[in-house]
Amino acid sequence: MKTAKDQVRELLENVPDDASLEDIQYHLYVRQKIEKGLNAAESGRTLSHEEVVRRMARWLDK
Repeated sequence: MKTAKDQVRELLENVPDDASLEDIQYHLYVRQKIEKGLNAAESGRTLSHEEVVRRMARWLDK
């Protein structure tokens, strides 16, 4: 497993040379959220499609 430092190095190698600090922060944020979601899925902390539809219906009815 790569360390966080290794992951940041890899990210920096893959962004364009003219990327702004804001661009880099965004890429780090997205990567962190994806990793969090994958970890949740592996741990079984997900919702069924039916449950999502039910919850969304409550939001959309308001």
